[in-house]
Amino acid sequence: MKLFYAAGACSLSPHIVLRELGLSFSLESVDLKTKTTASGADFTTINPKGYVPALQLDDGEVLTEGAAIVQYLADAYAPGRLAPTAGTTARARVDAHLTFIASELHKGFSPLFNPALDPEARVAAVAHLDRRLDIVETAFADGRAYLTGPDFTIADAYLFVVLNWAKPLGLDLTRRTALAAFGARVRAREAVQAALAAEGLPTAA
Repeated sequence: MKLFYAAGACSLSPHIVLRELGLSFSLESVDLKTKTTASGADFTTINPKGYVPALQLDDGEVLTEGAAIVQYLADAYAPGRLAPTAGTTARARVDAHLTFIASELHKGFSPLFNPALDPEARVAAVAHLDRRLDIVETAFADGRAYLTGPDFTIADAYLFVVLNWAKPLGLDLTRRTALAAFGARVRAREAVQAALAAEGLPTAA
């Protein structure tokens, strides 16, 4: 398998999952501005959407969309390990978190990456994101280690990645003590450390 990625982007989530599962894979970086891969290929011929992640399987098929990729990896290579069995209530809880992270948190962060965003729009975007981060903080109100309980899942990998964008974008998460503790807990995992290092990202907070 080959994962097409951009350092620190949402492709870090399937990268973490690949390492958590101990799978054999290669990495190829993508310049998202030029849509060119490290080998010089036109990335839009691999993923016409033009963004990462894209996972090329050994048979040549390409999967896109991070939430779909991590579910595929969990179900195909280690059923029940990083995601409960499909069709169970426990799986629906994990899928609900994946959907919320993708549609509310990930998209909530997106405007903040725009350097041309005017101050008023930034204030509105941050307020919108803050309300959603407050919702996620409540998931840990009972002291659980991860989103759905004591076990790390594919949803936790995705949440870690989007929370990792906060500091570079000028958002302070320290007042959300549960999320701060969650981030430190996930960062300490061996697979996460390896993925961060492979992408040239800081392994310390």
